[in-house]
Amino acid sequence: MNEFARGLRRWRRLRGIKQSHAAELLGVTQPTLSRWERGQTTMPEEAMRKLSRLLAAPLDSAADAGLRQLVESSALPVHLVCDLTHRLLAVSPARLAEWRADATELRGVSLWRYASEEIRSAERRLGDLGWYENGAARLSFWTGANDDPVVTIRPGTLVWDRLALSDGTLARLATSPRS
Repeated sequence: MNEFARGLRRWRRLRGIKQSHAAELLGVTQPTLSRWERGQTTMPEEAMRKLSRLLAAPLDSAADAGLRQLVESSALPVHLVCDLTHRLLAVSPARLAEWRADATELRGVSLWRYASEEIRSAERRLGDLGWYENGAARLSFWTGANDDPVVTIRPGTLVWDRLALSDGTLARLATSPRS
């Protein structure tokens, strides 16, 4: 299943939107939307663009400026992503020091492709853990390395905190606590 199919289903769950209403927003039938969510058919490019606009959590309001500043000045390795699309919203200098890319290159880009197997496994368990039912949630787990030269994930504990942004979209704060 691709990122858009997973994101579409998560977006609907988080917002309490029925498939028929989501289909109407995207200009398709409910059976078409259902096939997209199950990964049975590929979404056309135009539908992916519309969906991207619906799914993306912005971090550009004045109300969220403080959150961005806290993340970008944290001494801990931490980054903030859109909970639905995994797009990078903000990153601390400590986390950026682990990566081989500039923050401006990665901001707005989905970090999902860099996920370790343990991160992917934790993501698959979120529904069973009640992640989508609660306004705020926390998950702590161990992750192995991803062996990626650009966005490096080091083995160790990773903590996810789910936060609501000022517009109601959800973000995920990913922190590697120091031992």
